[in-house]
Amino acid sequence: MTVMIPAWVGDDLTPIEKLEAHVKGLKHKAVSVFLFHGDKVLIQQRAAGKYHTPNKWANSCCTHPHWGEGPAECAVRRLDEELGITGLAPKWVETLEYRADVGGGLIEHEVVDLFVIHTDIQPQITLNPNEVQAIEWLIREDLERQIAAKPDNFTPWLKIYMSKHARSVFGPA
Repeated sequence: MTVMIPAWVGDDLTPIEKLEAHVKGLKHKAVSVFLFHGDKVLIQQRAAGKYHTPNKWANSCCTHPHWGEGPAECAVRRLDEELGITGLAPKWVETLEYRADVGGGLIEHEVVDLFVIHTDIQPQITLNPNEVQAIEWLIREDLERQIAAKPDNFTPWLKIYMSKHARSVFGPA
């Protein structure tokens, strides 16, 4: 199935095939979600079969909205597709932009709608093995220590969020 995502071609937002956007390094829309249970954030290890950054640890979930799909709708869809999580309402935090080399000649140049979810009840999680191979709940300090100790184990975007947007993700210290 060809997934068409919103990308900028010149000044115009246009439906572009997802892989083409990454090959050409086109600026495109994305959604990222950070799910918190108490003081712990859920991170996921991407599946080994992913076409970029396989086996790397990322935020709770992330994706690209389909052409015509709103960011909040996309976040809810992706929580279900990757983690089998339903019934939670992501809260929009901000829109940010980054550009990162994700290997294999692919570039993520994303305009990201960043969402967080805080829940008191640990959600039921069912991993989609085509998307996610493992999860871990970590407090912020442990996540920061792991990234500092083994940065190559983490996706470029998670490192960007932690180094430049941690206040948006975790709230004021």
